[in-house]
Amino acid sequence: MSENTETTANEEELKTEAQVEAETTEGTAQDNVTELKNEQEDFKAKFYYLAADMDNLRKRHEREREQLIKFGNEKVLSHLLDVIDNLERTTAAIKDDEDEKVKNIFVGIDMVQKQFLDCLKNNGLETIEAVGKDFDPNFHEALAQQPAEGKKDGEVILEYQKGYVLNGRLLRLSLIHI
Repeated sequence: MSENTETTANEEELKTEAQVEAETTEGTAQDNVTELKNEQEDFKAKFYYLAADMDNLRKRHEREREQLIKFGNEKVLSHLLDVIDNLERTTAAIKDDEDEKVKNIFVGIDMVQKQFLDCLKNNGLETIEAVGKDFDPNFHEALAQQPAEGKKDGEVILEYQKGYVLNGRLLRLSLIHI
């Protein structure tokens, strides 16, 4: 019996060691699973962060592209305003001339001027209304002021140079007399 008892004690010892080893392995496996889950959560968080960052980048790029399309020709149009001014001065100077050739030239220049203004208007350029309107410092620059009969205070009497707005953005102030 002593052999049986020894065998039983050895078997119990082996069982206990096997159970400890199984429990250790099980604990390690649970630690690995927990670690993998934490890693997976980190990757998810990074993925969502990068996805949101990419979406913001796309939106910002789209806004910049729209602004570039809308106001990209601002510099060129601002230089063309001098051409418009010169065409207006030319037509004003020859408008009342009696010579038939000059009248024909006036008609041609006037047609070109209108076509040019229509083209610029189609690209977002608008004229600022001034004469007869109230003075607005956001759109008008007063060069002179004097009381005028039949006009209220702050009403624009004369426009020296037209002002323009490009797609809602001020391009040039109107130079006026109030």
